[in-house]
Amino acid sequence: MEATPPAPTVDLPEPHLSKRLPVREHHVPIGQESWDAFLPERSRSARWRLARLIKRVIDVVGAATGLVVLLPALAFLALLIKLTSRGPVLYRSRYLGERARPFVGYKFRSMVADADNLKESMAHLNHMRGPAFKIRNDPRVTAVGRFLRKYSLDELPQLWSVLKGDLSLVGPRPPLPEEFEHYEAWHRGKLAVTQGITCYWQINGRSDIDDFDEWMRLDLRYIRDWSLWTDAKILARTIPAVFRGHGAY
Repeated sequence: MEATPPAPTVDLPEPHLSKRLPVREHHVPIGQESWDAFLPERSRSARWRLARLIKRVIDVVGAATGLVVLLPALAFLALLIKLTSRGPVLYRSRYLGERARPFVGYKFRSMVADADNLKESMAHLNHMRGPAFKIRNDPRVTAVGRFLRKYSLDELPQLWSVLKGDLSLVGPRPPLPEEFEHYEAWHRGKLAVTQGITCYWQINGRSDIDDFDEWMRLDLRYIRDWSLWTDAKILARTIPAVFRGHGAY
């Protein structure tokens, strides 16, 4: 009886960022999501599982507190959006969460009501090299939306997704299903953990990082280095990054 040939694999390309962003090479079968291959060996320990449980408690407490404290601001922003442009206050979209599980996420609408219908015709303006879609000075963004995006205020409704467990306060950003379809095998590793609102990408230039592979390496670095202390440092650096508004389009 002939032996079954091994599944083809894809090697994680060598990083071209800097020596401070090393990424371990992974071998992932093409067409199969080998999520555990992207987790560090310590993920099998009881200590890791306890830390992940504590992370979830922090997410629930943080999201619930944020929603209560920010309620007046959320109401004001919702009214501002409603009064200044046609369309719903919230933008609903389907995302992929941990291990590619789909969920519906929410943001404050920052674009014109038919923005999704215009996306295909504007593909040539995409400045991101890779599956993601990012446009500097996107003409679909409303005047209020430009302000919301600059200071990441459009992201605030995602606290509800954190409370539900679809997202974490800290973690790789969740991709759209149509983006995930174009991921290389090693890109998929970012979905090995709960996706989040902020991560290394947000505090290292956001959309100014126009190389998709570089973005993915940052996400894989987060997974490899993850600890509760790592999350605390990212959250602390997110606040000044948001106030600077650098790289937000």
